[in-house]
Amino acid sequence: MRAIDALEEAQRIAFAPFVFQATISLRELGIFDYIFDNRDKGGVTIEEISEALSISPYGIGVLLEIAESSSIVDKSEDDTYELSKVGYFLNFNTTASANINFTNQVCYKGLYHLKESIQTGKPAGLPELGNWNTIYEGLSQLPPEIQKSWFDFDHHYSDPIFDDALKLVFENPPKTIFDIGGNTGKFAIACCQFDPEVNIRIVDLPGQLNKALANAKSNGFETRIDGQEIDWLSENPQIPTGADLIWMCQFLDCFSEAEILKILKVCVASMDENTELRITETFTDRQKFDNAKFILEATSLYFTVLANGNSKMYSATVFERLIAEAGLKISKDIAVGEYHTMFICKKK
Repeated sequence: MRAIDALEEAQRIAFAPFVFQATISLRELGIFDYIFDNRDKGGVTIEEISEALSISPYGIGVLLEIAESSSIVDKSEDDTYELSKVGYFLNFNTTASANINFTNQVCYKGLYHLKESIQTGKPAGLPELGNWNTIYEGLSQLPPEIQKSWFDFDHHYSDPIFDDALKLVFENPPKTIFDIGGNTGKFAIACCQFDPEVNIRIVDLPGQLNKALANAKSNGFETRIDGQEIDWLSENPQIPTGADLIWMCQFLDCFSEAEILKILKVCVASMDENTELRITETFTDRQKFDNAKFILEATSLYFTVLANGNSKMYSATVFERLIAEAGLKISKDIAVGEYHTMFICKKK
């Protein structure tokens, strides 16, 4: 990279929060939508946008100027604006939208405290959202808009693999599944819809568990889906025996390596020689595209500053080591969907 290009990149990083918040404003004020809806005109002027949206030309002007410098919009010689491909994706790509809303609603204020989190190993930004030890204790108490952005982000990456995951889970149909970290109960409900014989036990914190069981009841599965409250960070967490399959999806990345090992050992203690433990995660070293790896590494900072202060998005090699240390062996290693890997584990 030439020095002038490196300096330009350094300045873009220095002002990245300005570009991000300008993007939020362009989305939420409807400016992106208006420009796109009028694309057949070959571009629109600041005055046209101002009149249509009842926003001052000054306000629209400062937003579009930084957007043009950031390659988000294109400006013609006659001072009309169109969305660039970058602007189109920022406004309409579902992955970009989930990431933007998660960053803005959940993470933005808390990220200011990142240095303190690095120094202390604590989620120093979490008080921006609420007074809890970890974000998971407060998920059910978050303001609706922030809660929606959190769950939309989480579900955006987990939901698309359900069809493939269900086919794999029910190749040899289990009668009883323990869904560890069942969240809102979406996977448990999907299992019951897929197989009329299966029973599910969701194991989660009280707030999430109550929400999941309410969703199960509203879908008519209250006799097939039950729950167990658990705090994995307590001194001696335990789960019962009797599962044919223990399911964890996007769960273990919420814990430190030592905590992951502890959780896996608890699961091993409940397993017999036939029980399967299926771990499904988005590993940083299993991504086909650099932008997916970048998203995961950015998400690690959310865990650092907001979630718990000590977890991250891990590489598969870390999980392979922890699985072995817990007394498990990986019997199958399967790519699922665009981002995920499923490890099927049995007791050694």
